[in-house]
Amino acid sequence: MSDLYLSHIRNWFWKSPPAEWVMRGARDLLIGTLKQGPIPKHVAFEMDGNRRFAKNHKIETIEGHHLGFEALARVLEICYKCGVKVVTVYAFSIENFNRPRGEVKGLMALAKVKLEQLVQHGELLDRYGACIRVLGERDLIPDDVLPFVDRAVEMTKHNKDAVLNICFPYTSRAEMTSAIKATIDEFTSPSPPSKAPFSQTRITQKIRSNYSKRTEPLGSIRESSPDASAKSDLDDSMSSTTALDPESPKSEPAATKPRKFPNPENITVDTINGHTYTAECPPLDIFIRTSNVTRLSDFMLWQCHENTHIFFLSCFWPEFDLWHFVPVLLEWQWRQKKLLEKESSRK
Repeated sequence: MSDLYLSHIRNWFWKSPPAEWVMRGARDLLIGTLKQGPIPKHVAFEMDGNRRFAKNHKIETIEGHHLGFEALARVLEICYKCGVKVVTVYAFSIENFNRPRGEVKGLMALAKVKLEQLVQHGELLDRYGACIRVLGERDLIPDDVLPFVDRAVEMTKHNKDAVLNICFPYTSRAEMTSAIKATIDEFTSPSPPSKAPFSQTRITQKIRSNYSKRTEPLGSIRESSPDASAKSDLDDSMSSTTALDPESPKSEPAATKPRKFPNPENITVDTINGHTYTAECPPLDIFIRTSNVTRLSDFMLWQCHENTHIFFLSCFWPEFDLWHFVPVLLEWQWRQKKLLEKESSRK
């Protein structure tokens, strides 16, 4: 009996109504227990092992990617139900464009289908108030895929409680390069000059012009009829509001001030971090990679810091579920407790 046949039997059993009812109750009880402790705000998943899972189960590679998407739906519900605010997943690397053309084409077709499913059947995201953000090199997304990406982002932008970051196509080196370029642009652009609504020289010149008109000798006033005099006064009044006296001192051109540039000495880690794709997200708490591969593979290199806990799991991504996530979360909570104890002992 093949492993795939046994896998179908297991799936059929666990999807039967009695088994689902028992498992749902057990999951809710377990998640409720986990929520009594600290919960990470930002978790990243490197979804690795779809192709090897398909090979081991003698199914098509694209079918392995389909099962990987189903695993993602399970993981999202687990994370959001636990209270995680930001989930970041590595959906497609820029390096994946070097894979066989047929596989890349299949992955892009899969991306269109799954993004469309997220839009049409977005109960999960709406239930937990999660919006979709697509992070990566937008210029590399094929033209036929881009409308699906934009629609998924647009249809979920009203959700404000949680975030799903889909890195597609993405590498950390590309992200850091983009952040450094944006920082250079910021610090090589002069600060915009502050423009006053009225020039001080213009105001002074106007006051002197009006004063000279009021102190003019009576003999210089032309004799005319009352109507003409009134008209003359009106004309003078209007001209005084729109033009300057020719005899008034002329304004000197204002000296050109040197342009001011931001001080590059003020560039800090936070400056560059403000230009990364995840600038609005909390710090990364947990990094998980499946398929027993112990490297980061150009994913979230900038976001991983001294307090990020990295877990390399032996299961393939399509197999990942609550029972793989619970030990990770329990260990993270235990480490947080030890970290708090260590900090409190220093005080």
